[in-house]
Amino acid sequence: MPSNELNSNFTQGLYRETQKRQKSAIHWISIWSKLPLNLAILEIQKVWTNSNQEGPEIMEIQKVTDASFKKYGRVLEGYTIDRILKEMEHTPLPKDVIYVPSVEEMEALPEAEAFQNRAYGGLPIQIGYCNGDNNKLNALEYHRSSEINIAVTDMILLLGAQQDVKDDFTYDTSLVEAFYVPAGTAIEVYATTLHYAPCTAVEGGFRCVVVLPAGTNTELTFPIGENGEDKLITAKNKWLIAHEEAGIEGAFCGLQGENITL
Repeated sequence: MPSNELNSNFTQGLYRETQKRQKSAIHWISIWSKLPLNLAILEIQKVWTNSNQEGPEIMEIQKVTDASFKKYGRVLEGYTIDRILKEMEHTPLPKDVIYVPSVEEMEALPEAEAFQNRAYGGLPIQIGYCNGDNNKLNALEYHRSSEINIAVTDMILLLGAQQDVKDDFTYDTSLVEAFYVPAGTAIEVYATTLHYAPCTAVEGGFRCVVVLPAGTNTELTFPIGENGEDKLITAKNKWLIAHEEAGIEGAFCGLQGENITL
């Protein structure tokens, strides 16, 4: 919808909602205005410019097809995902966030073999999902392996680089970047990429397929230390740094700065 077609009620609504939120929930504004994310950002900026006031801080939402995503991962081509997407229709979509590491029905599909052999070089894999409705960072995690995400719905990922984690295992959240992943897109998220649950990009929440080496994110069966990087281990092949505001029990709270809200 071009700017010259926006009626006064629409413009006033954008002004009111961004003023209310300040740290602008861009994806929420996009849902409210029924505009694509990039157009919602442009319209919000125009509204505040025309008001002659300083507008809210807007976090840029980039695309996984942008060059800036290449340090975090890549878009996967040549994989058949239709039956995986179909199977995901039966998974729950709660108001909070649910993560299930392994779903036998998806792992039994022929498509699973391609991910195991081509993406993980023949290593055993698990295929699960992360579904829900979320707009906060809350934590960042990493693995000793790449993670494959398949966006069943549009979604937004908040990403960082493990190389920016300090020696005391704290991390400045101002370094986090946001990336829009359109429905039907499969991406590889590199092992050195900090990530966590996706954020909602369309009304109703998000559904995301998660492919990882078998056993990842499952319950620990061995004792862990309390010092150094050991204190970040919260599950098998999972190192997690939480934000204090998230209240994640037992997690090391090393995220410093804003608990980013979209």
